[in-house]
Amino acid sequence: MPGAAVLRPGVPDDDNRDYLPESLKDSEIVVNENGNNSQPYPPLLREHEGVVADGITDAWYTYVPSSYDPASPVPLVVALHGGLMTGWGQAVYTSWVNVADREGFIVLFPTASSRRLWTVELSAASLPAATTPNSNGLYLNQPAAGADVNHDVRLVLGLIEKLTAEYEIDRSRIFLQGMSLGDSMTAFFARNFGHLLAGASGSGGPTDPALLFDEQGNVVNRGGPLAVWQSRLDLDNGPSLFSDDAAEVNRLNREYWLRVNGVTEPPAIAVRGVDSFAFYRGAHADVVFRDVHGRDHGQTFDDAELVWDYLFSGVRRSADGSIERTGPVLPPVGDLFAIAVAEDRKAAWVSGDRVRMPVAAFTWEAAKYHGMGGEREVRGSYLFVPLSFLAALFRGTLQVGDRGASAVLTLADGRTLQFARGVIGCVLDGRVTSMPAEAVVREGELCISLEWFALNVMSLWSSTHSGVTYVTDHYSQLGGNMARLISDLLS
Repeated sequence: MPGAAVLRPGVPDDDNRDYLPESLKDSEIVVNENGNNSQPYPPLLREHEGVVADGITDAWYTYVPSSYDPASPVPLVVALHGGLMTGWGQAVYTSWVNVADREGFIVLFPTASSRRLWTVELSAASLPAATTPNSNGLYLNQPAAGADVNHDVRLVLGLIEKLTAEYEIDRSRIFLQGMSLGDSMTAFFARNFGHLLAGASGSGGPTDPALLFDEQGNVVNRGGPLAVWQSRLDLDNGPSLFSDDAAEVNRLNREYWLRVNGVTEPPAIAVRGVDSFAFYRGAHADVVFRDVHGRDHGQTFDDAELVWDYLFSGVRRSADGSIERTGPVLPPVGDLFAIAVAEDRKAAWVSGDRVRMPVAAFTWEAAKYHGMGGEREVRGSYLFVPLSFLAALFRGTLQVGDRGASAVLTLADGRTLQFARGVIGCVLDGRVTSMPAEAVVREGELCISLEWFALNVMSLWSSTHSGVTYVTDHYSQLGGNMARLISDLLS
């Protein structure tokens, strides 16, 4: 029987910030590098070396939990490391071994064959820059002619066959995951051999959109539909090899799989802590998009946990080749209560539905002037929405006076708030209280800050990022990629 996910204590090396210190291997040392918080080298991690494909000697690592019973077929997860890392590096910088202990599956950690760099597909436009040494002397491998002759692809294919021969692997539950360049390799494999997998996931390594779509905008895909998870990092500037617009690259990578998987409906959205999720349900397979607030390039330590619980645990490849949904450990549901508005958008996102507002949300700056002729100093900017919208949301009544220049909002609990155009305060149950910025009239509607109203009047959580304010009833920090996604949904 599977056991439990347990973290073993390690020996901190706080002075070490190398990308992948070799001292970690076969030791109890743990380091924190770029947020990739390592764990001690797993005792059950086994190193292997041999010829699997093309007559080339390669290295790989396997993790077989102590609960493994050859009488019961188990899933296989193949986890691909980031550039300049190793298979064992992916094992200590992720929680895959911990989840494997709890769930009873086997994990394979291959090491890239050449220079610890996966040989990925490159577009003609990005090829010169990608394969030329940069200021740090780093460059990618020259790509092979195609997936069928790419040695790293053939290595993964060969290792999957090798492990299914050595262990009782459930072939309907083989999964692939990668970080950074490993994410790019995962996507490359999935676009060509996704029919061999039940799901694929990656963090921090989007693909050049030129490889995803042809000149007519059609998707380029051999592998077919596949359950897909994409983790993106709020502060990750993305690969500059093919675009300076990381948000657009992430959007196109997401759009690719939405189209392949037959997704036509908006997602269920949840923002929980620093994690923002968009759960898409497709006609052929599902897609999960995750954005992490305040995190830069790489993968979070709990990425494996989230991928397994929300997606991999609930899918399998059926005998007819289709993706079957069996129900994940955690249900992929959106926030039951949520309000999101985006700058210049007249629609709002309210608990999963689009709701029309009489006035588009707009940014209003709270400014201070230091004396006559003093320079304008912005003390804060806020997304404003009409009071009539807030009244409808919270089942209140609104009485408008002074030809729209003042209003009294009576909430369902009996509290009253009075606002006036140009005044930075309101009267709440007969007492004056300040707001961060004055009430403003737009298109005949008296408007105030949604963030202030949510936090100070309704005691809710509010987070603003990239022109989007997200309000819910629990702690949440919206990320930039999710803000872009919501803004697009409301356009």
